[in-house]
Amino acid sequence: MFEQISIYLIAMILGIMLFFSFVIAPVVFTTLDEENARKFIRRIFPFYYNINLGISFIVLILFLILSNFGIDFYLILVVTLLFATSNYLLMPLINKYRDEKEDKKFKYSHFISVVINFVQMIFLVFILT
Repeated sequence: MFEQISIYLIAMILGIMLFFSFVIAPVVFTTLDEENARKFIRRIFPFYYNINLGISFIVLILFLILSNFGIDFYLILVVTLLFATSNYLLMPLINKYRDEKEDKKFKYSHFISVVINFVQMIFLVFILT
């Protein structure tokens, strides 16, 4: 039962990530002006990261209960740590660089966040297969 729940939760995380990346973000930047898009993104990203962090942490707990310490455990552990890192370390830096108009640092840190997001999705797909 716990194994099936963990699969559903992993699929949920992946679904949230795909929806956010390919629906929410593009619609925001094509619908809202730059100032309002920035405000919206700064408000929604903490929810995005914290919801996914919470779900991935639950999956981690389920893996511990199941004593599943294979590759999937370590992948979901990395995914969980990356959500925390992105939300609590990287996002504040991205916002700071944007606010201070440090475009090169902003673009680099934003690129890192995109790569992290992509790596997390690959890990989740791997776990689900």
